[in-house]
Amino acid sequence: MTTPPVAPRRSHLRTHHGDEVDDPYEWLRDVDDPETRAYLEAENAWTQERTAHLADLRSTIVEEIRSRTQETDLSLPTRRGDWWYYSRTVEGQQYAIRCRCAVDDPDDWTPPTLEPGVDVPGEQVLLDSNAEAEGHEFYSLGAFSISDDERYLAWSVDTVGDERYTLRVKDLQDDVVLPDVVEGIGHGATWSAGATHLFYSRVDDAWRPHEVWRHALGTDAGDDVLVHTETDERFFTGVGRTSSEAYLVIAASSKITSEYRVLEADDPTGEFRVVMPRRTGVEYSLDHARLGERDVFTVLHNDGAEDFELAVVPAEGPYDAPETVIEHRRGTRLEDVDAFAHHLLLSYREGAMARVAVLPLSSDGVGAPVEIDFGEELFTAGVGANAEWDPPVVRVGVSSLVSPTTVYDYVLATGELVERKRQTVLGGYDPSDYEQHRTWATAEDGTRVPVSIVCRAGTPRDGSAPGLLYGYGSYEASMDPGLSIPRLSLLDRGFVYAIAHVRGGGELGRHWYEDGKLLAKKNTFTDFVAVARHLVDEGWTSPDRLVAEGGSAGGLLMGAVANLAPDAFAGILAAVPFVDNLTTILDPSLPLTVIEWDEWGNPLEDPEVYAYMKSYSPYENVAAVRYPSILAVTSLNDTRVSYTEPAKWVARLRATATGGDVLLKTEMHAGHGGVSGRYKAWEERAFELAWIIDVAGADRGPHPS
Repeated sequence: MTTPPVAPRRSHLRTHHGDEVDDPYEWLRDVDDPETRAYLEAENAWTQERTAHLADLRSTIVEEIRSRTQETDLSLPTRRGDWWYYSRTVEGQQYAIRCRCAVDDPDDWTPPTLEPGVDVPGEQVLLDSNAEAEGHEFYSLGAFSISDDERYLAWSVDTVGDERYTLRVKDLQDDVVLPDVVEGIGHGATWSAGATHLFYSRVDDAWRPHEVWRHALGTDAGDDVLVHTETDERFFTGVGRTSSEAYLVIAASSKITSEYRVLEADDPTGEFRVVMPRRTGVEYSLDHARLGERDVFTVLHNDGAEDFELAVVPAEGPYDAPETVIEHRRGTRLEDVDAFAHHLLLSYREGAMARVAVLPLSSDGVGAPVEIDFGEELFTAGVGANAEWDPPVVRVGVSSLVSPTTVYDYVLATGELVERKRQTVLGGYDPSDYEQHRTWATAEDGTRVPVSIVCRAGTPRDGSAPGLLYGYGSYEASMDPGLSIPRLSLLDRGFVYAIAHVRGGGELGRHWYEDGKLLAKKNTFTDFVAVARHLVDEGWTSPDRLVAEGGSAGGLLMGAVANLAPDAFAGILAAVPFVDNLTTILDPSLPLTVIEWDEWGNPLEDPEVYAYMKSYSPYENVAAVRYPSILAVTSLNDTRVSYTEPAKWVARLRATATGGDVLLKTEMHAGHGGVSGRYKAWEERAFELAWIIDVAGADRGPHPS
């Protein structure tokens, strides 16, 4: 090819609130149209040609990732009942193998020491995903649920990428797969007590989990019973169990409202009861705890508490008079509670960092929280895998931009942290070779925006360093600092890597989210541009060496800043980007549209929302200016952000922009998360990193030894 593909223009009129728009590339939505497929293939061919010169660099990066990764490895075993559960990977194999080995001493909570490549005595292989994935271009494991008696495994698999799974059951005692098969379910599956029934969800045509079903073990799926239907199209529904395993829980939630139903897990055919009826704008979550002899539900809620407060209610009811145990404090965002027999683990956010605290339980009530001190200055703390309800230790972890993720057992009786596993980084990795920083940019309206930065120690602050700026900024999702092995291939080529914690995320509490959604969404975009300018002003990088990256809703951010400040970036990487957001949110028949109205507004009904969304929609606002180099990556089977959006965006950019190299890469056998398999994922990331290095004009040589 000597010239890029040009998508034909076909008139397609839409009219809303008196505004008529001709969308010439909407025809690309028809995935069954041979011309659509031909166009996507032509774009792939063009991208391959334009990046052919990077083939050696891609291979080098893949080898760098491989050389730093413990390919044959084992996860830290988690105790559940009479077994230690873990997964292991084998060099040369794409997927994990899930296993277990017996607990030798019930009083010993020290996990067994497992050596990579060494056979584990008494190991039982539960599921080998490599064998399951044979013959499939794509493979994703959904449910992986062990029954209470530890005899049965329920698991589900998606081999297309559309996030619709097939559920099966294996008898682990007899090592046979049972005839139970349920097709087309949602992501998870939950056992009842006694392993008599499985609960699962189904999705509607708009990919909304809207039903909860009950399957009796040993019966045909056609006899399954519908337990709950969520009729409000703004709500998802799903099913699980409390940490104690004592209760089944059906959750229903929109972007701004929650409702929970509970049922004793040993009464699976009984009637679920509502804990707190839904009230618009009130969100809550619950778990089961015990205060002495009193069974309670912990309720984390925002009723009159912007950043949430913690309360308890009697498990048997009534539920209308919650007893507050941690009062609301603005700026300290309570995010989650994990309940154990004698303690709670509270996950919360303060000072733009994720933290964990322990609260003792007794007949007198809930004790004061004690934060777990990990001895880090810029860190991300979290709760690990805990399967037992009454353990002497609980699993927690911490990571940073320079420190490998470390998992600890926290001894509840003493507060001691016992290190159990540190992320392996081969090749002589030394955290002291790198440095991390927290800086603050000033947005257009004077708001201070936190920025996390990592680079090699001694990186010059004269603007000469290449830079990569990452952002997301939606759904109150926080982009917390953590170590990335592939990222080292950038840092060792002199890159400065920064995370812009822009409004729309949750880093600074609920108000940070509220200030970046609905009719305040543009704050997300202007914050990101302010961070880019700030990095340049502080000498971290320069505009001709700075690349921006974001995916999904972060891809919307990428498209918006490309229009808003094309001069601020040398390149923009947009993964599965939500760049035709107005068209999508105008069509309630498309996956996820209705539930998204609480996040973006409803442009169908509200002309102000329509005008506002149109004013920032990347696709609607492509201009006849020179753009940075742009790489858009998408997947044909993505049910969350259709391939149509980046395909239309790229077509319009190529037809309108006065300059800038625009590329589109479509995975033809993948979903929203991209390709499956760790080696395929390495190759995909190496493709992106090589493009970033090239666009930023950085050193292509191998990383320093």
